[in-house]
Amino acid sequence: MIAAFEGWNDAGGAATAALSHLADVWSAEHLRDLDPEEYHDFQVNRPQVGLGDDGERTITWPTTSVSVARLAERTVVLVHGIEPSMRWRRYCDELLTIAAELDVRTVVTLGALLADVPHTRPIPMTATSESVGLQSVLDVEPNTYQGPTGIVGVLQHEAASRGLQSVSLWAAVPHYVANPPSPKATLAILTRIEELLSEPVPLHDLPDDAVAWQHGVDELAADDQEIAEYVQQLEEAKDTAELPEASGDAIAREFERYLRRRDINGGGTSGPGPDKGPDKS
Repeated sequence: MIAAFEGWNDAGGAATAALSHLADVWSAEHLRDLDPEEYHDFQVNRPQVGLGDDGERTITWPTTSVSVARLAERTVVLVHGIEPSMRWRRYCDELLTIAAELDVRTVVTLGALLADVPHTRPIPMTATSESVGLQSVLDVEPNTYQGPTGIVGVLQHEAASRGLQSVSLWAAVPHYVANPPSPKATLAILTRIEELLSEPVPLHDLPDDAVAWQHGVDELAADDQEIAEYVQQLEEAKDTAELPEASGDAIAREFERYLRRRDINGGGTSGPGPDKGPDKS
């Protein structure tokens, strides 16, 4: 199960955009919606009124949608929601009951936060898990965060408490370009999902969108000396704090990603496939 939620956990709309992209490229089939009456304050998340295909006026209510994508070697349940206003424990219980019905064994939550990072550098990604086994197998960090949390943190904790494997992926979005879309952060999330699941993710136009987004922010910064100087300070701090990622592990990950993409495009591979990620559901 891969889940992302609009709101506090979704800076730049990056996490939910990644979820929507997966649903599209994996041709996910809609399964069910949660009843919004149970979980949402409609003065906070208002319903939308519009015209249907038949010309009749319709109301679309804020809700959480569950869909299923059946891939070559695994089934993935996709959860696209809005952070609920109330009854978080019941909300998580309903989602995890659906997960149990579909024999889900691994829950991956997606999030994005605003951070002091430059838009000109790779988007920082953090992967954490409360599952000790996954920490060593997937080289992810233990979850040591303390402080206010959102529905992403609650769902991950509840999943782990039920004995499910759980991983949380977070992208750091430059705070000075917080408005969605944030295609560079979305691309970073999808790349990490591809590594985590050992499952190819067709990216379509997203890499070009990420480049165009960065060029657009470059132009905005060039027109404002104060912003340009601030970005330069962030770049210097980032470059000083971290050496360029050129380790053997990084090179191996990039090569495995290249082989998976070549395989999905029909090129084939001559050697054994990459190791599989978490359990297949």
